[in-house]
Amino acid sequence: MSELRFVRMGFGSEAVEYQQAWDEQRRVHAARFADEVPDTVLLLEHPPVYTAGRRTADDERPLDGTPVIDVDRGGKITWHGPGQLVGYPIQKLPRPVDVVAHVRRLEEALIRTCAEFGLETTRVEGRSGVWVLGDPVERRPALGGLSLDFDPRLNDDEFDPRLNGPEYAPSNAGQRREDRKIAQIGIRVAKGVTMHGFSFNVNPDMTWFDRIIPCGIRDAGVASLAGELGRDVTIAEVLPVVERHLRDVLENADLKPRVIEKTPA
Repeated sequence: MSELRFVRMGFGSEAVEYQQAWDEQRRVHAARFADEVPDTVLLLEHPPVYTAGRRTADDERPLDGTPVIDVDRGGKITWHGPGQLVGYPIQKLPRPVDVVAHVRRLEEALIRTCAEFGLETTRVEGRSGVWVLGDPVERRPALGGLSLDFDPRLNDDEFDPRLNGPEYAPSNAGQRREDRKIAQIGIRVAKGVTMHGFSFNVNPDMTWFDRIIPCGIRDAGVASLAGELGRDVTIAEVLPVVERHLRDVLENADLKPRVIEKTPA
């Protein structure tokens, strides 16, 4: 793979509006397809915004009518905002594109970043992103004094954590010692070039996630690097570490097209 170019678009008081970043993604995507620019990673913070991928259900959106931007990436609804590092890798990959392999590379770079800060994270089968694992179910504290056998999330298909207060809030998953996602990944591939990417919760106000069903997952929650470490961590500290691991993982990847299995005649 050619050398990666990193573009730091804006952070803090210069956070980039989502629509502006989306327009820039499309511009760079077209340029990358035409080989006018090298593979590029846009890095930035957004002002608070909810975005919904193509598979988002109506009952996963904010109940209070908070605006949501519907986008063309995979995945479901999430939040972006201050304290969250967002990365949009725009890369040309061999076709047919192995989307899963691309997602795994992004996960790997973020897992390595967390490890460098002293936090062990991992993948969860069937759920993209980077996770902090909770305790085994039998060792988790009971909710509301009830046995886990009576956890309504497990037995009530219509249970809605948005209506049930802090006890079930996604932002409190760490207190419940449940699995919690620290980095979200949602991508799109068009003309063999990737768009969208990852959002890494460094030190945001996690209660923004309580208005939605993050990523459509009702039996787990969300986490931040600062919250898990129990100390303040800034975007400025994390940014160069993420860049270094992205460069190492993406530039050294052995890119191969997706294998297409032939069906018997």
